[in-house]
Amino acid sequence: MTIDLLIIHAAELVTPSADSPRPLVGEAFGHPHRIADGAVAVSGGHIVAVGPTDAVMQACPPTAETVVLEASGRLVTPGLVDSHTHAAFAGDRSRDFVARIHGARGDKQMSGGINTTVAATRAAGFDELVTLTGERLARMLAHGTTTAEVKSGYGLDLANERKILQVYAYLAAHQPLTLLPTFLGAHAVPPGFTLETQTEAVLAMLPEVAPLARFVDVFCDEGYFTLDQTRRILQAAQALGLRARIHADELGDVGAAALAAEMGALSADHLLCVSDAGMQAMAAAGVVAIILPGTPFYLNLGRVAPVGRMRELGVPIALSTDFNPGSSFSESLPLMMTLACLHNHMTPGECLTATTHNAAASLGIADQVGRLAPGMQADIVIWDAPSLDYLPSHFGVNLVETVIKSGRIVVGG
Repeated sequence: MTIDLLIIHAAELVTPSADSPRPLVGEAFGHPHRIADGAVAVSGGHIVAVGPTDAVMQACPPTAETVVLEASGRLVTPGLVDSHTHAAFAGDRSRDFVARIHGARGDKQMSGGINTTVAATRAAGFDELVTLTGERLARMLAHGTTTAEVKSGYGLDLANERKILQVYAYLAAHQPLTLLPTFLGAHAVPPGFTLETQTEAVLAMLPEVAPLARFVDVFCDEGYFTLDQTRRILQAAQALGLRARIHADELGDVGAAALAAEMGALSADHLLCVSDAGMQAMAAAGVVAIILPGTPFYLNLGRVAPVGRMRELGVPIALSTDFNPGSSFSESLPLMMTLACLHNHMTPGECLTATTHNAAASLGIADQVGRLAPGMQADIVIWDAPSLDYLPSHFGVNLVETVIKSGRIVVGG
């Protein structure tokens, strides 16, 4: 076996304490493996050895062809997994940001919210969307993200939802990040439609867009799609082979978390207003709670998802950016770690697990990415940080030094 890449002498190498694709809860969630003077060996795009440097180098000695990266004084982690993003759109919502500073609340007091972005995205051509989205994905990669779930939802009709999903398909083949596409035709109600007529429109779109998507998502919340409408969409999507995800109980407790459990959804996301019963149902069903701390921070809501109660109940937790133009305009998962530490009282260890293994589990790919372990895809980040604890404490700057995707250096090096 030829060793293609060897990372040695990491001040700290940290990887989730997982030995299966199941999401981590309890003690293991917050206590990843930490290896001093760590090393990782890569062959054929996959990890073949992880451990202390002396042991890895003895088991996997480098050859003249091996790329050796010296990581002294550096932190090494798995590549980050962003499990909830809205990466493809046109236009910007900076006017909303400024209006919110002056006290505006709700779409009517601002530029029109989601439908402002829908109008700009419908007007944008395929090539423009490829360029805009590619730039955002490059920023995600530069901040350590190597895998991203990417939603449609700014088209809201068949032609434009399909256009967005085709943009993702094109970019999946033309840039390094692994992209996992989600159909979110039930994101909002476009002009001239009602919730019910948009539900019928989404049901009609599903057979056309299903070949371009892996998941389906519905915004099930106060003022958005009802439990019945969400259930109908998810059932139709599941019949076509799509896995379910739900924007759940962000604006009010409508029972969306319990519906996610009922429908066998991979994740329920946001959850600012989730009930105890909803969390208990999620824990029993193994539905991953995707926490999006950038959203209440950006909207200055004054409330956060109840992570402490989720811990107590054994709900699996992941952490994501919710990157979008209106309510969480940031591609940086490290910033979300900082916010989760400060506002959700998560530890750095929990944040690492939540942005790697548990995030991968929420996408059904934790057997491939999210850990540094033999057989896993060699998605690795070297950080200009001496330890995991340092990473979220030094915020507002990008500490990524090197990003490795499938054994290939794609940033730095």
